[in-house]
Parts: sequence; C-alpha cells; structure tokens
Amino acid sequence: MPLLAFLDPESVVSSLRARSKKQVLQDLAVHAARRLPMLADRAVFETLLQRERLGSTGIGEGVAIPHGKLPGLDRLFGLFARFDRPIDFEALDGEPVDTAFLLLAPEGAGADHLKALAQVARVLREPGMLASIRAARDAGALYALLTRNAASRAA
Repeated sequence: MPLLAFLDPESVVSSLRARSKKQVLQDLAVHAARRLPMLADRAVFETLLQRERLGSTGIGEGVAIPHGKLPGLDRLFGLFARFDRPIDFEALDGEPVDTAFLLLAPEGAGADHLKALAQVARVLREPGMLASIRAARDAGALYALLTRNAASRAA
C-alpha cells in the first residue's frame, strides 16, 4: 500500500517562491484551495496561522509540517512544497526551512489526523530522504519519492 495516499501528483510544488513564513502559509493555502474547491484559501490560511500561533510546525532539518482541521473537508489532504530558497520558519532546531508538507484534515478526523502527521514525519525522516528531495529535478520526481511503497523502500 502506498504511503502518503492523501497526496496526489497535482499536489506537489517543486519550487515555491515565498520569502517569509507568512507568505509560505498563504501560498500553501492558495495551492490547497485550488485542489479543494469546497474550501476558501482564506479559511485554510487562517487555520494554518492559528496552528502556528501554538508553536512552529518547523520540525527541524529544514522541514515544516503545517497542518489543521477544517469544516467542510471530507478527507485527508496533503500538499508538498519545496522552496526555491530556505526561509526562517522558527523551527525547533533554529534552522531555516526549505520543504513543507501541508496536511489538512476534516474537523472530526481525530486520531486519523495524528496518524497522518506521524506518517508524514516518518517518511521525511527516512535516511537519505531529505537529500533525495533536495536533489529531485521536478514535481514528478518528488511525488515518486514521497509515495514509494514500504516494500520498495526496503529493497
């Protein structure tokens, strides 16, 4: 079974041009709203901003996992973005961030939201994964890296 099944090929951005944390969140919200017509980009942005006020979703090693729950969403949704240059995201390790995995969940998702967050973190922390992501040539290559199944990872 593929990992990160809530990510589709059209939800991978290979070169996000944001220059600040706020702009990253705005750009991610716009990209998400394009893929989820039932959601307004402003609602997504506000949800992400509220979550960031609780503490940075920058988990370290140049990675952020902004996330939130939204009414009107009927499934888990993922969007991956690689930035064209690292930005300060107030990450836990103090290092700038150059990749983000946006995760949105239905308002009543409960444990599914937490399991999805853990799954994203596990995939991004696999040995060599971040180097491969940073070296990937385009969105298709990024999608292939992020959705390989567990069997092919072990091979």
